[in-house]
Amino acid sequence: MPRWSGIERGLRAEGCRLIAGVDEVGRGPLAGPVVACAVVMPPRARAIAGVRDSKKLAPRERERLAPLICSRALGCALGAASVAEIERLNIAGATALAMRRALARLGVEYDVVLVDGLPVRALGVAHRAVVGGDALCYSVACASVVAKVARDRLMAALARRRPQYGWGSNAGYGTAAHLAAMREHGLTPHHRRLFCATALGAAPARGGSRRVAAAGRGQPTGSRTFGGSSAPPLPGPPVVVW
Repeated sequence: MPRWSGIERGLRAEGCRLIAGVDEVGRGPLAGPVVACAVVMPPRARAIAGVRDSKKLAPRERERLAPLICSRALGCALGAASVAEIERLNIAGATALAMRRALARLGVEYDVVLVDGLPVRALGVAHRAVVGGDALCYSVACASVVAKVARDRLMAALARRRPQYGWGSNAGYGTAAHLAAMREHGLTPHHRRLFCATALGAAPARGGSRRVAAAGRGQPTGSRTFGGSSAPPLPGPPVVVW
């Protein structure tokens, strides 16, 4: 996707010069926060070669592109919702919260918001939702890459504290090795307990909820610490669905 999409060009023709692309990473993992990115790329600049849906990029390519996107963007910001917020709000509410935080931190005015997927009713701002937007829209793809790199770095940092769960390679997703580690070592404050209960077939991991609660005492749960670890550094109208 080395160019602006027809959707984005059409929005500019309608007078929406500055487009804030928004995407999230981390709805499905068993551990770690959900992370969102909002990015406004300069409208007259050529699209950065190689940018596309982060899921289709190798990790090394994402790491190369993320700082390039941040350096060229008019505004680029991250937001997150912690494990505690995911469990309190559910994943849909927590995803909307992470997106709202990213948009609030952009520091630049925008004319329209493009969101990957279905409309986010709790987003709190007018937006246009594009199913498959990270593969179709340049601005959303940029947000996808930055959010993915940020969350992967966070999970790698957490993995250094809890190496037995393999978060540096599985990013908190429910791989066979991760499930086996949960059964053997129990859950941590970074695990989403409801997600884990489903993944484990509702069978309690060794140590059970008492172990989770004890491990969680004194641990930060707010978004400022991105679920217990410092955030990795990187530089109205109705909702419309395409």
